[in-house]
Amino acid sequence: MGESILKTKSYAFAVEVVKLSQFLVSEKKEFVLSKQLLRSGTAIGALIREAEFAQSAKDFINKMSIALKEANETLYWLDLLNDTSYLVSPQHQELKEKCKELVAMLVSSVKTAKSKL
Repeated sequence: MGESILKTKSYAFAVEVVKLSQFLVSEKKEFVLSKQLLRSGTAIGALIREAEFAQSAKDFINKMSIALKEANETLYWLDLLNDTSYLVSPQHQELKEKCKELVAMLVSSVKTAKSKL
């Protein structure tokens, strides 16, 4: 996989999620939702990194599929934080767009890998 765009973007997204989580805890005193967001938002990149050294094509597809599920879950937490007024709309929209981009890239990666089986 090397230094792929997906790997780079997922890492940058994880950094933003960590910073947002820190903000939610320190400024908004929100501990539960922020922890869920932190877990799922950082898992995306971690799973992509794991997939780099997958033992087989099926293992690669499995790890990338789990990363896709985590990205979808992250969208849920972002929407929930927005709808409960913990996030302001511009911040929510920016992160949501970045996460949707990761979802699209992951869907493409999984489809491509499956087509090569």
